[in-house]
Amino acid sequence: MGPDPAVAAVRLAVRGVLREIDAGDLVLVACSGGADSLALAGALAFEAARSGHRAGGVTVDHGLQDGSAERAAEVVRTMAGLGLEPAEAVRVTVGTSGGPEAAARDARYAALADAAARHRATAVLLGHTRDDQAETVLLGLARGSGARSLAGMAKAAGPYRRPLLDLDRDLVRRACLAMDLDPWEDPHNGDPAFARSRIRRDLLPLLEKELGPGMAAALARTARMLRDDADALDAWAERALREAGEPGEAEGAPVGEAEEATALRKAEGATALRKAEGGGGGPGHAALGGSAEGRETVLAVEALAGLPRAVRTRVLRRAAIAAGSPPGSLAAVHVDAVDALVTAWRGQSHVDLPGRVRAWRRYERLLFGPSESSDK
Repeated sequence: MGPDPAVAAVRLAVRGVLREIDAGDLVLVACSGGADSLALAGALAFEAARSGHRAGGVTVDHGLQDGSAERAAEVVRTMAGLGLEPAEAVRVTVGTSGGPEAAARDARYAALADAAARHRATAVLLGHTRDDQAETVLLGLARGSGARSLAGMAKAAGPYRRPLLDLDRDLVRRACLAMDLDPWEDPHNGDPAFARSRIRRDLLPLLEKELGPGMAAALARTARMLRDDADALDAWAERALREAGEPGEAEGAPVGEAEEATALRKAEGATALRKAEGGGGGPGHAALGGSAEGRETVLAVEALAGLPRAVRTRVLRRAAIAAGSPPGSLAAVHVDAVDALVTAWRGQSHVDLPGRVRAWRRYERLLFGPSESSDK
């Protein structure tokens, strides 16, 4: 008799990820003790023992609730009981930048990146499900985000893998219970103070009721299609950024999604994540070599003007980040103002950007640099 169908589905998803990783390499699972990550931990322990991979687990104690250290210790015991080695808890201090949810996420990813670096792990598995993806898309819609945010979470980004992203939360929970694992219910998941909790508790059920079943799957499918489009536009923008650079400018790695995420983590103090993601010098070493240390990024206006707006605004955003503007603070309104220097220039002055960065036009060149640069 085979395993429970839900267990088989979770194991199959993990098996697919392990096929892409060399046997003998260490794979860590991020385990909060909730049903999703516990099921993932159980599946990893089972599959790694058969595929020749080493498997370990990390739980992050955010210290935000009474008894969090005791719960973290219990998760460590559970992971060790599954055969995961190492099995450890990491205590973090959660800051305030970006709000409580963002601050906790940044602290968590920094801890996971540090654990991966310390243990020389090839990959870290995350327990996000299709329902989490749907919630992410709805959050992006509520914020008026662009295609990249609406594309949701990637199945693979840097060292991180999300094997369960095509499985719904109910199935994963059934798998957890079928493995005889006892999940912890985080009270924050039902706290209406958090936007994601309100989407999970109220909005998604309402959409299912009013528009019919399958909303989470439909939103996740939309995210997947938007990610394909966003990836193609980003690749075009990276090429266009190099081509629009003035002769003699330094060239390096393009600023794409991973580099934006790295820069954001760095700005918020999560330098360990930057190192684990292989961000190198960060956004200051992006295409054209602009940085916050005084170098200027110079682009040819004629080359920019001939681009479709969807590509041009991506180029401008990358150039601003290369000059030192924090991606988490650089909003569409800033990029639109810079775009007007290309498409509707009537001699207007500079545009001030977050991070004490300035964009200005000088004849047929668009420049990005420190705020004082355009006064020279």
